Amino acid sequence: MTGGPTRPRLPVRHALAALHWRLSPWRLVREQPPYDGPRLLIGAPHTSNRDFVLMLAISWDARLPVRWLGKRELFQGPFGRVMHWLGGIPVDRDDPAGLVDRIVQLVRDDPHAAIVVTPDGTRSSTLWKSGFYRIALETGIGVTLGWVDSATGTTGLGPTMTMTGDVPADMDRIRAFYAGKVGINPERTTEPRLADEAGLAARLAEERRQR
Repeated sequence: MTGGPTRPRLPVRHALAALHWRLSPWRLVREQPPYDGPRLLIGAPHTSNRDFVLMLAISWDARLPVRWLGKRELFQGPFGRVMHWLGGIPVDRDDPAGLVDRIVQLVRDDPHAAIVVTPDGTRSSTLWKSGFYRIALETGIGVTLGWVDSATGTTGLGPTMTMTGDVPADMDRIRAFYAGKVGINPERTTEPRLADEAGLAARLAEERRQR
C-alpha cells in the first residue's frame, strides 16, 4: 500500500533513533519500499530483552507510531506511565477476550498503526503462537516481517504480507523469509511454525462460515 496520509513526524523519537543507530554496532536495513498502512509488525527471532530496544529504534527511525502488546504487570507501579509512553498496550493473558476488538479500534483510529507482536514460543515450547495470524485475518491488515540476525549483525523491516487463510502456505512464506536468521541468543531461535497449521486453517474457515 502506498500513498495516503503522511506519517506523523515524531521528532523526539526520530532523533533518539538516529542517535541510537549512530552508536549501535547493529546495521539497520530500512524497509523498501516503505509500507504506508496499518499493520502487525512481527519481531523475530525474539530471544532477548535487547530485542525491545532494537524494535523501538527501528520503528522510531521509520516514524511509525508503534504499539506493542505486553503483560499487564509491566504497566503497574512507577514505570507504568513510561510503558504507556513507549506505546505499550496492557494485555491480561488470563482473559484475552476483546483483544481483536481493541486492535480493530486502534487501526480505525490511526491509519499508520504498527502493532508489534512477538509470536515466538516460550522457553517451554518451540512453536509460534497463532494469535498474530488470527488478528491479521480478522482485521485484514498486513503483517510486516521485522527481523534481527546476529550472524550478520543486521536488523530491520522486511516485506509486508497479507494472510490468506491458507495457513500452511502463508507460514511457508514466513519460514522462507526467516530461514537462516539467528537471534541475539542463538540457542533460543525457533522456526516459525504453528501447532497443527492444516487444522488451524480448517477451524478458521469454519469460524468464518458461521459468521
